[in-house]
Amino acid sequence: MTDTYVYGTIIASGVVTWLLRVVPFVVVKKFKLPKWLVSFLSFVPVAILSAIFVESLLVYQTGNWPHINLENLLASIPSVIAGIISKSLMVVVIVGVISMAVVRMFGL
Repeated sequence: MTDTYVYGTIIASGVVTWLLRVVPFVVVKKFKLPKWLVSFLSFVPVAILSAIFVESLLVYQTGNWPHINLENLLASIPSVIAGIISKSLMVVVIVGVISMAVVRMFGL
């Protein structure tokens, strides 16, 4: 593969990703959405984050029930507490990173 092909692929991927994230905001900004739709969409981030959170706590094996990922569970406890107390996503991320580092450092 040539360098231009690799760089072109990286740039094209970046443009497509950017367009997929920006175009919906531009399109929706031009229309007046019904109140019920805005109310419904306000729950979407919570639902998506909850699904991602629960999925990260499980380890999947073909043919077996999922098992709990103990590292992620232990690191998530202080993160959830920090989120409840601070209501700040930045605090949750920082506490989560530090918690995971501590869990991995002590091999819990």
